[in-house]
Amino acid sequence: MRKRFKNQCGRRGERLFSNLSIAPSFIGVMIFFVIPFGIVIYYSLVDNPVLKNFVGLDNYIALFANTAFRTAMKNTAAFSAIAVPLAVILSLGLAMLLEAEIPAKSLFRTFFLSPLMVPTASVVLVWQVLFHNHGTVNQILELFGVETVDWLKSGYGQVVIICMFLWKNLGYNMILFMSALAGIPKDALEVAELEGAGKWYQFIHIKLRYLSPTLLFVFILSLINSFKIFREVYLLTGSYPYDKLYMLQHFMNNTFNSLDYQKLSAAAVVFALIMIVIIAVLMIAENKFGKDVEE
Repeated sequence: MRKRFKNQCGRRGERLFSNLSIAPSFIGVMIFFVIPFGIVIYYSLVDNPVLKNFVGLDNYIALFANTAFRTAMKNTAAFSAIAVPLAVILSLGLAMLLEAEIPAKSLFRTFFLSPLMVPTASVVLVWQVLFHNHGTVNQILELFGVETVDWLKSGYGQVVIICMFLWKNLGYNMILFMSALAGIPKDALEVAELEGAGKWYQFIHIKLRYLSPTLLFVFILSLINSFKIFREVYLLTGSYPYDKLYMLQHFMNNTFNSLDYQKLSAAAVVFALIMIVIIAVLMIAENKFGKDVEE
């Protein structure tokens, strides 16, 4: 009886200690994330912060009727749909290339990691020099008799931004994949090779299975980084760039500057819901694809 009582007291003490340990983090999340997001949802359902009359979904209807919002959503979706898969596939390919025995491997790795050490403002300055209307790229095109392009004020603007995004993010993603590749059991690959499995079979049926958690993480990380491209675009083109470069963050920033909190709050809620759905689908797919490996 006494032993049972001591065990119960011990478990209660451990539970109390655990609760006290996570309390600061829990309070911080509530204060800085949950409560502010609740306030954003509330603002998206009222007419303005002063009168606070409940208007239901009127703000959301007005938001989707807004031409600037639709343009920003379309451009952001197009950019992410192209840039994120490219960032995942190319970084995985680079990691597998570096896994093999190639000359100047360290130099190759340094080349792709160097953009992480360069400040954003410096990156933007370099790309302005390259892709300005009278920049380096156009000067090279003129030498070959090719008609020059105003890269940042034309439909080619997204190509420039995608290249900048890849140049800046491939190195970090590559390191994550290299770490994951190093963790794949060598005996599983050796057994498959002894049984006559080719490199492609090993990649699809063994390596990808073990890489699935890292693939999910890199995909989500790249997706989040794709929504941060606003900094570079803003420094390159300002608050109102060419239509193809007008991103969702431009819309939110300009809406905030105009003090239209209802429209801004509605856009934030829509954006959060889209992200939750995308991440949920990715997690379900990863759980299904990598479940047998975990077991």
